[in-house]
Amino acid sequence: MNIGATYIEDTFAEAFGTRFCRLLVTALDSYWLEAAVREFTGYSASVIACDAETGVERWLNEAETPDGRPGAAILAFGFSAAALAKAVANRTGQCVMTCPTTAVFDGLPDAETRLPLGKHLRFFGDGYQKSKRLDGTRHWRIPVMDGEFVVVDSLGVAKGVAGGNLILMGRDLPTALQAARRAVAAIAPLPDVITPFPGGVVRSGSKVGSRYKALTASTSDAFCPTLRGRVTSKVHPDAHCVYEIVVDGSSEAAVARAMSAALPAAAGEGIPLITAGNYGGQLGKFHFHLRQLIAP
Repeated sequence: MNIGATYIEDTFAEAFGTRFCRLLVTALDSYWLEAAVREFTGYSASVIACDAETGVERWLNEAETPDGRPGAAILAFGFSAAALAKAVANRTGQCVMTCPTTAVFDGLPDAETRLPLGKHLRFFGDGYQKSKRLDGTRHWRIPVMDGEFVVVDSLGVAKGVAGGNLILMGRDLPTALQAARRAVAAIAPLPDVITPFPGGVVRSGSKVGSRYKALTASTSDAFCPTLRGRVTSKVHPDAHCVYEIVVDGSSEAAVARAMSAALPAAAGEGIPLITAGNYGGQLGKFHFHLRQLIAP
C-alpha cells in the first residue's frame, strides 16, 4: 500500500500503558510562561532514563485558564502514579515555582485517582503557606519573593498510552528531516497527545537490551544506515536517513488519531518507506496497524 511515492509497510507500532496527568501552568505573559514550560519539559524525552515523558499538549489563551492569564496544558506520563507523583512534584518545585509569576492548576479535575502536588510543595512555605479554595478545589498560596506561588493541592491521574510510533526513511537527511517535521506539525494541533522527544523527532531509536549488561536499551542497529552490511538491516535500499516519531496520548484513540494525521503528512517524494517499531507484540498491548490508520 502506498501514499503517493511512499510505501506503507504492513506492520504495527507497539505501545504500552502508562499513567498521565495534565498540568495547567499560567504566568503573567508568554515570556515567563514559555520559560516555565521549557524548564519543566526539559530532560523528559523517554522513561528509559528520564523520570517522566512530558510535553505541551496545547497553549491556552486567557479565556481558557482558571486565573485569566496565558497558559499551557502540559501532559506528563510515567510508568506508575507513584513515579509520576515524584517526578511532577520535583519538576514543579524546581522549574515552575522558581519561575517568576507562575501558577499551577489541575487539568484533570474529575479524575478519581489523585497524586499530591501542592500538598507536598506547601512545606516550602516554612509555615507561612495558606490554603484557599478556588471553585471548590483546594490550592496553596506559598510565599515567594515576587508575591505568592499558587499551586493546586493534588492532580488527577488517569490511564494513558505511550510509545505509538512511526519510522520514516528518507533518501537523504534534509528530505527525511522535512518529512519528520511535517509529521510533528500535523500532530501538534490535536488534543490529548504529545510528541515528547526534541522537536518531536527521534534520531537515536532504541531496541530493548544490549550486549552491555548495565544497559536496558541500545541503538536500534537494524535502522542505522551506517550499519548496513554488518547487521540484518531494515533500512530501505534507497534510504540513507531514518527518523522516528513517538506519540504519547490520553487514550488508544488519541494516539491513533495522531498517527493517522502524521502518516500522510510525512509521506511524499524522497520518502520510500514508512514503517513502525514493535517487538512482536511482547512489549505492550496496544498495537497500531499502519495500513488501518490510513483514511480510505
